[in-house]
Amino acid sequence: MKAVEKIKKPIYREMEIFEEKFALSMFSKVPLINRIMHFIVKRKGKQMRPMLIFLTAKLVNNGEINNRTYRGASVIELIHTATLVHDDIVDDSNFRRGFFSVNALWKNKIAVLVGDFLLSKGMLLCIENKDFDLLEYISIAVREMSEGELLQAEKARDFDINEDLYLKIIRKKTATLMATCCAIGAKSVNADKKLVDKLFLFGELIGTTFQIRDDLFDYSENKIGKPIGIDIKEKKMTLPLIHVINKVSLSDRKWILNTIKKHNKDKDRVKKLISFVKKKGGVEYAEKIMLSYKSKALKVILEFPKNDFRKSLEFMLDYVIERKY
Repeated sequence: MKAVEKIKKPIYREMEIFEEKFALSMFSKVPLINRIMHFIVKRKGKQMRPMLIFLTAKLVNNGEINNRTYRGASVIELIHTATLVHDDIVDDSNFRRGFFSVNALWKNKIAVLVGDFLLSKGMLLCIENKDFDLLEYISIAVREMSEGELLQAEKARDFDINEDLYLKIIRKKTATLMATCCAIGAKSVNADKKLVDKLFLFGELIGTTFQIRDDLFDYSENKIGKPIGIDIKEKKMTLPLIHVINKVSLSDRKWILNTIKKHNKDKDRVKKLISFVKKKGGVEYAEKIMLSYKSKALKVILEFPKNDFRKSLEFMLDYVIERKY
């Protein structure tokens, strides 16, 4: 059985129902929007975020969920999809998950408006159903994600970034949304605040693990959905590079910075930098930090009663580490 299928096993029916509800939540009276929404739905990703919501809701509520849980999952997926559409515009990327991106097919102006449409749909779904407690978590997540991206962009100009700042950025831009998924799952079934907070922490830890793994793909030799060396080409300072740049000689540091600033489009130079970072232990160090976050997340989730839902969340932790893309 594939890893994702193992994770999904105790919520398989709920995920099927969710997909129907999610498609309906994107409906518009404008034909162009519906064509684009159909295109997006057909090219859906792994749907980790909705899975987190259903698993955490069932974990704290004896395997039961409700309509609020489905709405929370739909809102999160709407928000997440909106951020992906906007990210592709910002990154000038023509591909997403091996297919053309929205901006590649319909150009930037329409893609921006589609992202805005998805955001508004998510907010309205909460407001119309008076899910104001869920909306508060989601609004904070959107703010944190925006701040994380802007903080990364600001620091990329002068390459003024250390490990603490890197972890702060990925907590905001990636981990916060996964933390919000876990909190919303528990909140949707009216779980105790202590349980909501504990699951928020779990989500933050699994989200940090996920992003470090994502950044390590830049140094992978496997064929994956993300091109090798893309972070260096986009002048992004990730953990393997940050670790090495802060431990090498001044001349090596200058060479690294010069490569990122002026030769980031030179394939041979980028390849040489990737080899240098590996040789100097950057990848090994990042993997160690990633595993420490996984260990912290596992410690949190093992505090919950043993059942199929907790087992799936444990599988998800393994999957985050072992995934190939």
